[in-house]
Amino acid sequence: MTTAPAAPRRTTAVALDVLHEIEDRVLWLSSAIVHHANRVRPNPSGLKVGGHQASCASMVSIMTALWFRHLRPEDRVSVKPHASPVLHAVNHLIGDLDAAHLPTLRAFGGLQSYPSRSKDPDTVDYSTGSVGIGATATIWGALARRYADASDDGGFRGRQYALVGDAELDEGAVWEALLDPQVAGLGELVWIVDLNRQSLDRVVPDIAAGRLHGMFAAAGWQVLTLKYGTLLERLFERPGGAALRARIDDMANPEYQRLLRCTAGELRERLPGTGADAPAIAGLVAGTDDATLLEVVRNLGGHDLSALDTALSEVDDHRPTVIFAYTVKGHGLPIQGHPQNHSSLLTEDQMRQLAAELGTDLDDPWAGFPADSPAARLCAETGARLRREAVTSTAPPAVPTDIGRTPTGVATTQAALGRTLLDLTRSAPEAADRVVTVSPDVSSSTNLGGWVNKVGVWSPTERVDWFSDDAETILHWRERPSGRHMELGIAETNLVGLLGELGATWSRWGEPLLPIGVLYDPFVNRALEPWSYGIYAGGQSILVGTPSGVTLAPEGGAHQSITTPSLGLEQPGCTTWEPAFALDTEWTLLAALSRLGRADGGSAYLRLSTRPVDQTLARVPADPAARERRRRQVVAGAYPLRRPDGAKVTIAAMGALVTEALAAADRLQNLGIPADVVCVTSPGLLYRALDARAGHGDAPDWILDQAFPAERATPLVTVLDGHPHTLAFLATVHRVPSRRLGVTRFGQSGALDEVYRHHGIDTDSIVGAALDLTQ
Repeated sequence: MTTAPAAPRRTTAVALDVLHEIEDRVLWLSSAIVHHANRVRPNPSGLKVGGHQASCASMVSIMTALWFRHLRPEDRVSVKPHASPVLHAVNHLIGDLDAAHLPTLRAFGGLQSYPSRSKDPDTVDYSTGSVGIGATATIWGALARRYADASDDGGFRGRQYALVGDAELDEGAVWEALLDPQVAGLGELVWIVDLNRQSLDRVVPDIAAGRLHGMFAAAGWQVLTLKYGTLLERLFERPGGAALRARIDDMANPEYQRLLRCTAGELRERLPGTGADAPAIAGLVAGTDDATLLEVVRNLGGHDLSALDTALSEVDDHRPTVIFAYTVKGHGLPIQGHPQNHSSLLTEDQMRQLAAELGTDLDDPWAGFPADSPAARLCAETGARLRREAVTSTAPPAVPTDIGRTPTGVATTQAALGRTLLDLTRSAPEAADRVVTVSPDVSSSTNLGGWVNKVGVWSPTERVDWFSDDAETILHWRERPSGRHMELGIAETNLVGLLGELGATWSRWGEPLLPIGVLYDPFVNRALEPWSYGIYAGGQSILVGTPSGVTLAPEGGAHQSITTPSLGLEQPGCTTWEPAFALDTEWTLLAALSRLGRADGGSAYLRLSTRPVDQTLARVPADPAARERRRRQVVAGAYPLRRPDGAKVTIAAMGALVTEALAAADRLQNLGIPADVVCVTSPGLLYRALDARAGHGDAPDWILDQAFPAERATPLVTVLDGHPHTLAFLATVHRVPSRRLGVTRFGQSGALDEVYRHHGIDTDSIVGAALDLTQ
């Protein structure tokens, strides 16, 4: 990659000298952090380490102005993924990160590739890395903070800044979030868009700023634009300046980017263009010396500290604000403006040249400012100003393990969710007060109606319920600050984004919540990435997918989930349960709630069904000790439902298919083939137990002895309303022959027995599989 012509270092007013000195040091440190990781640190494998010096450089001025002029300790910042070295450089200068960490970018146990709230050693407010999700996290963080702080001012406690690359705005998740009706009232949101007009592969061809301006404005945001810097604005005031402004305004992005790679002589030829105003522009350019011309073409608003300072001072806290800051990708580096500079690395010679320009030393890259110099003093003052008090988290309230109800008759696990939440308000009101439910417009269809009627819908201000006097209205929609249900539009990514931030309030603000998000199980896949990212970032919550599987027979393939049991099994930081009976649902939900809002806690995923099931099939023990033993087994992952004498086969079933498993066991008994039936409630916990038994991990393995005792090891049939590989590993507990039944094709509409037969998970299929293994 060729080197761009060097622009002279800027001359600044005395009031900005110190800030510019810090800006230069941030540019140096962020570049040196990436350089050391790739060209200095030993790399025996030879694999690419990576880093983004150009993406960092375009953010340096923005972050310098924000941290050293405007940021307050109560504010929170989401930093675009590829600018993580800039964040670490700033944190180092203000005393939040020791120099020993600077050489460790992307090393094992070192600074993470992208900002990580849970893994980086310095202050990181939001984990980013998955494009778009870090930016929208500030929206959900603002809502979570307001919910957790039910004060008279609505919980407004500092701004939520998002530093966003312009290419991130291509992500649909951004616009799903912006369109939620609650966002327009979040005046604490301030997004700063690094408008460098480059993506990973190319210079973005179209001029999108006007369209983006209109989209944000239509969503109710204040829109501020920083297009040109002070030097360029002054040039516009001279004769021919208006023509030059119009020329640059109308210039396609690639043409402008090419100017950044030109010498002064080439600029004089290219800049005037061929239009009617070309002579006027040529005259203006002719009167500008080479050094100024090279500097002025790079003089954009996103690199002008004075312009940034002014814009940040104009933020309106009564509505969200977006600042479009025009920048140059790679600004201040020899690779600036090159269309393929996204992942390019400066050579050692280029780094030494940069060190000379910035007054640093490549051989001593982490050297600080001279003691008691103005820059050192400003860094120290900024560190002291931004120092936060340690978060003292309130211990979450105790959650009962068993409410004591024994369901009878016919019930569904989905209905049991709402029933348990209502029971919790009576049996453990302190715990119920911490529960907050979230739904993407499906609260009534997922059996949360009774809970919503009981606790109300959260709103920053109380709203009139115009249907309160309508006798035919069953679901009462009372919106008030004391409500404990949060309703979103039909956007599953928004649901899990908010869920993750509600699940982080215990560590962010010291206020533990017990958040539960409910959505249609087929759409867990749609929400998978932001859900996983929320868990990675430290959010602890419960996701409930319901109704699930092909058991939702009449809805057809588009609404029948197949892979979600596997997702729950494989998701780190999360325990998955798929209960078969109402009491199993209560016990697992309570267990999941008890693990939220604590340092040693974690998230959970419950997969529920709308299939009515005879609750007497659960055979809940009447003896208190036996009941508690059953509860512990349910929570641990499995329990025996049938144990006949002389069993010749074992049927391990999960969720809605337990009914078919029991019916198959009855028929096999009549055929002289007694069958054990094991109800699996958590394949993930059983897998961890099996792994621990082999010496990997420290999960308890006692449940394997109780659910699958060695003395009852027989050929195994596994069956579930999902992909069969979810339970396939159970055959390795005792290395027995097995048949694995489940769903491997898109679903069909139809009656339940027809759909089960189509997928080979009906009673006949289970009996046939058992016969294949035993005869």
